[in-house]
Amino acid sequence: MNVSQSQKSANALLSNDLILAIETSCDETSAAVIRGGKHILSNVVSSQIEIHERYGGVVPEIASRKHVESITLIIEQAVQESGYTLKDMAAIAVTQGPGLVGALLVGVVAAKSLSMALDIPLIGTHHIAGHIYANELVHDIVYPCMALVVSGGHTELVLMESEGDFQVVGRTRDDAVGEAYDKVARALHLPYPGGPHIDKLAIEAEESIVLPRAWLEADSFDFSFSGLKSAVLAVINQTKMKGLVLNEGALARGFQESVTEVLVTKALRAVRQFGAKQLLLCGGVAANRGLRAALTARCESERVPLLIPPNSLCTDNAAMIGAAAYLKLKRSEFTDLDMKADPGFSLESWSVGGSNQSTIK
Repeated sequence: MNVSQSQKSANALLSNDLILAIETSCDETSAAVIRGGKHILSNVVSSQIEIHERYGGVVPEIASRKHVESITLIIEQAVQESGYTLKDMAAIAVTQGPGLVGALLVGVVAAKSLSMALDIPLIGTHHIAGHIYANELVHDIVYPCMALVVSGGHTELVLMESEGDFQVVGRTRDDAVGEAYDKVARALHLPYPGGPHIDKLAIEAEESIVLPRAWLEADSFDFSFSGLKSAVLAVINQTKMKGLVLNEGALARGFQESVTEVLVTKALRAVRQFGAKQLLLCGGVAANRGLRAALTARCESERVPLLIPPNSLCTDNAAMIGAAAYLKLKRSEFTDLDMKADPGFSLESWSVGGSNQSTIK
């Protein structure tokens, strides 16, 4: 924020912990009002899945246009449902990145406009920090902890030694896990988004086609799913060439077993190596039943506390952005109004005390 506010304004912020949060990183337009970083007073989400389904994936230009059409109404609804007014807010939080640049811009412009018009601080917020701190809305996070982030665009292991301190210790080298699910679903001619359909087929299947596991180097916490995707396509093509009927359920189960084994094994190894007291599952793919079951069973056997948000907080929503932004609010770390939407925004740089904030003193 352009921090020329008086000491009186800064003191007022300390007695008010209401955040209006805005999320437009991809194909959900969402606004929420959060109190104290943990209490959801409203969380309105408008999904575009039905629109993008006909194209088999998100079309960035269409997503941006739909955000423009609905952002004002969504914000108004969220504020009204909260029981407060815009003037009651201590800060306006918005997803700064990563995401689709056109979609991000819609939320950023809306947030900047409100910040300027109401003279309320702005908090540019990292999308992945939001997914991680969605857990804070329903659980108490204990540090140090390890977060396994699984979504359409991200697969990462993030160590947090203290609140708001993010260290990425493992990341995907190619396809994110959600992206791999969607590509396999398209190969099987399943609707978009493909993840839930693959999950359903896998759970209901009685057989499994064994597929490779990409472990990479022995000490690596990185992930790779492009080779697994290629192995799935090879099975499909070989089956067609032989004139056989493809057992889609067995293939889906084999694919999901390969994905979950690598994710679960590396996550638990990271927990042990870094001495984490909890494992947090985060992101849209955290709603996957196969992954939840496998991770829950493994954590129970190794006595590792596992935190998973409800499905409604796994997918993109503004409440999670408000939860993460509260880390900045209580430290009076605000964002300048010249903030730009950043599709490649670094999670580690967003850690509390980072360089992209100004502090009211």
